[in-house]
Amino acid sequence: MQQLGGHSLFALAWRNIWRHKRRTILTLSGIAFSCFLFVFVTPVQYGAFDSMVDISLRMFVGHAQLQKKGYLDNPQINTVIPDVDAVANRLRNSGRYDAVAIRAASFALVSSNQRSYGAQVLGVEVDNEYQVSGIPSMIKRGEFLSSNNGQQLVLGRALAKNLKVDVGDELTLLGSGVDGSVAASILQVVGIFDSGDDQLDRFMVEIPLQTFQSMFGMHDSAHMIIVSARRPEQRDILPQLLSGDIASMPDLVAVGWEELIPGLKEMWGLKKAGGLVFMLILTVVVVFSIFNTFLMSVLERTKEFGLMLALGARPRNIISMVMSESLMLSVLGLGAGLLLSLPLVLYLAETGFMYPGMDEILEQYNLPIDKVFPQINLFNILLGPSIIFFSINLAAWIPVLRIHRLKPVDAMRTV
Repeated sequence: MQQLGGHSLFALAWRNIWRHKRRTILTLSGIAFSCFLFVFVTPVQYGAFDSMVDISLRMFVGHAQLQKKGYLDNPQINTVIPDVDAVANRLRNSGRYDAVAIRAASFALVSSNQRSYGAQVLGVEVDNEYQVSGIPSMIKRGEFLSSNNGQQLVLGRALAKNLKVDVGDELTLLGSGVDGSVAASILQVVGIFDSGDDQLDRFMVEIPLQTFQSMFGMHDSAHMIIVSARRPEQRDILPQLLSGDIASMPDLVAVGWEELIPGLKEMWGLKKAGGLVFMLILTVVVVFSIFNTFLMSVLERTKEFGLMLALGARPRNIISMVMSESLMLSVLGLGAGLLLSLPLVLYLAETGFMYPGMDEILEQYNLPIDKVFPQINLFNILLGPSIIFFSINLAAWIPVLRIHRLKPVDAMRTV
C-alpha cells in the first residue's frame, strides 16, 4: 500500500470525521460550547473582580500611597513626610496621576458630654479628599468638611451613636502631639457618614488637615500621600511610577495596594483559584466526552485498521490519520466557539453590564453605580481554548495507542 502523504492523510481524515455526521456535530457542539463558556467567563470574571478592587480602593485607601520608610509596619505619629505640600505638588504637576491627596493620622480619645471612645483621627485635604475617597459622598446627615482649617469634624454613624451626638454637637479630642505634648481641641460635628464598613463607621473621625497639623504640632508635615491611577491597568505599576518621581527622596517609599490591603490580594487569589477549579471541571467533562468519541471510533474501525495494516500501511500512518481527525475536530470546535463568544465579549467590553443584584450591593455601601467591563487581552481570550485544545489532543492518544498493538489478522477477524 502506498504510504500516505500529508495532503492525502488530511483528506482521508476529513472524510472520516464526517462518516458519522451526527456524532461529529455533537462533538463539535460540545467543544464549541465549552470554548464559548471559557472565552466569555474568563474576561468577565477578571473584569468583575478588577472593578471590585478598584471600587474598594477608591472608597478609602487609594491605589497607592507615599509614606516615610517604616511607617507602614510601625505607624508612629512622628514618622512623617516633611514639607508634604511640595511633594504632593510635584506629583500633581507630573500629570501622571488621576488624583493626589495628603492625609495625616493619629489616635485620640473622643469625648462627648456623656461618653468617651478611642478613635482614629484623620486630617484630610478637604477639596482633594473627594477625588480619592468615597467618605465625602457617604454623608447621611449634615455635610462634609468645608474648610481646611475649620474647627469641624465628621464621624461614622456607629461612633456617633455610641457617643450619643448628632450634627451640631461638640466633641473634645485628646491625644499626643509629635513632640509628646498633649494635643487637645474642641470641634463641632458637621457631618455623619455611613460607609457600610463597621470598622470605619465605629472608629473613624475626619478633620481638616491644617486643623490636624495645628492640634498635633505637625507644622507642614503629614503621614501619607494618597494617589489614584488614571487607568485601571496603571494601578499595579503605580508604585514604580511613584518611585521614579521620588528617586531624589530616599526617605520616602511608594506602597502599592497589595501591601496596603493584603486581604484583598488574598481574596483575588481565591477568586482565581475558584475560576481555575471551574475551568478544570469543564475541561474534564469535555475531555471525557471527546475521549469516549475517539474510543468508539477506534473500536468501530478496528477491522478497517487491520485491513490497512495488511495492505502495507504502517501503524504511524494510521495514528497520524486518527490524530489528524482529533486536530480537525478541536480546531473546528474551538473556531466555532470563538466566533460565537468573541463578538459578545467585545460588545460587553464597550457597553459594560451589571450583575443581577450588583446595584443593590453598591448602593448599600454608598458606592457609585458602575458597570462591569470584561478584561480583554490575549491571555484571557486564549487561556480556555488552549487548555481545551491540548487536553483533547492529549486524551486522544489513549485510544490511539491501541493501534500499535493491532495484529492485521486478528484485527480483520473482529466483528
